[in-house]
Amino acid sequence: MSRLRRFLGVAWGLRPRLVVAFVLIAAISAAAASGAIYVAARRTIETDATNSVVLPMIDRMKQWTHQKLPPRQDDLNGMANSANSDAIAIYQDMRSQNSYFDMSAVTPEMRDEMRNGHAVLWQRIDYKGLPMMVVGIPILAWQTDNTWKSSGLEVYALVSMSDQQTAVEELATSAWLYGSLAALFAVIVALVAARGVLRPVRRLGITARQLGEGDLSARLTVRGNDEMAELARTFNDTAAALEQHVGQLRRMEADARRFVADVSHELRTPLAAMTAVTDVLDEEAPQLGDDAGQAARLVSQETRKLTRLVEDLMEVSRFDAGAAKLALDDIDVASAIGATLRARGWLGRVHAELPAGVIARLDPRRLDVIVANLVGNALKHGAPPVQMRLWANHDWIELRVADNGPGLPPEVLPHVFDRFYKADFSRARSEGSGLGLAIAWENARLHSVGHLHGSLEAANRPEGGAVFTLRLPRVMDEEPV
Repeated sequence: MSRLRRFLGVAWGLRPRLVVAFVLIAAISAAAASGAIYVAARRTIETDATNSVVLPMIDRMKQWTHQKLPPRQDDLNGMANSANSDAIAIYQDMRSQNSYFDMSAVTPEMRDEMRNGHAVLWQRIDYKGLPMMVVGIPILAWQTDNTWKSSGLEVYALVSMSDQQTAVEELATSAWLYGSLAALFAVIVALVAARGVLRPVRRLGITARQLGEGDLSARLTVRGNDEMAELARTFNDTAAALEQHVGQLRRMEADARRFVADVSHELRTPLAAMTAVTDVLDEEAPQLGDDAGQAARLVSQETRKLTRLVEDLMEVSRFDAGAAKLALDDIDVASAIGATLRARGWLGRVHAELPAGVIARLDPRRLDVIVANLVGNALKHGAPPVQMRLWANHDWIELRVADNGPGLPPEVLPHVFDRFYKADFSRARSEGSGLGLAIAWENARLHSVGHLHGSLEAANRPEGGAVFTLRLPRVMDEEPV
């Protein structure tokens, strides 16, 4: 579905829409103009044809206005010949002779109007597949009351409209031709206009993409004083402000990282001496009094916490500086995980399913750090039994660490790998540094090669308890991605 949407987005982009809009406008305009011209020209052609045929015919029929009634057969024949070579004169049941006129060409409505009216009538018809016009002329008689009334004489004539039909068809063909040329011209104009409009938009997209990829010095070239030029100026001003703010943030972040690294480094020497002293205090604590012994154990405990915090801060600073490197080796994953559990005395507290023979190219020290943090977190904050399961295929190894505790609150899950994040803010202090899971996540992410990226995810099991899933590529290059 997403691919289809992207395809439709490209296929129905701004350029096609501009072209379609131009073509529609041109087509509608051309069709309206051509249609109006066509209708007007057709009406003019038909009017001219009618006038050139009907008016002379009416003039010729005026000589029969004093015809005596009832007319003789010769009179009817003369009327028909005066009207047209293909005409018929009718008086009641009498009809002119020597005419091939077919009365089926005259509609009943036209006959009724001829009998009851005084006007000359004409009607376009399709007669035997040919365009024709039927003209009906009533012969009027002057009455004693000084009015003209129908004498009962009717003359019908057939007039060919083939020439006029040909002219109308040629006119329609010309209208279609010029309309098509107008549409083609509109396409060309639309493409030129779209190119002129979309070129700055395309440059804007390319420059915005460069900014998004981290090139904060990317700028647009401003040309002219139109709306696009104003947009380019606004974009450049925004990019300059963004570059300034990001530069300040980067300098502040670098200063903070340097400060943490420097402080951690400076603390290592006095902490080493303090650790040596606390070792002596631990040995002498049983011989000291209750208060002195308790104070000695407290100093020893806090010194170990501080030492661990400093070590974790130095590790984080190496990740931030991009100085963390992998020391890869082909290891038996199950043996390495077992060694981690054994070294910390967790073998009896963790139910582990570790199939033998899973060989992977990893950094054993960093795998030890990840496993120690995950298992330690499960033992400290979850509930027994803590379960581990190792799974592997050709490309990946996956390690799941689960407990049977209350699980992670929904609001905690998005932040569980954040540095110094505490789910329970009522605890002012904790035994750990607050960096363990963050360091485990960084170590997992460091194991990436090509399109395979190491990951560490946290979730809750449906049956209760938290589960952490570690996925690492099974084969690594010497240089991590």
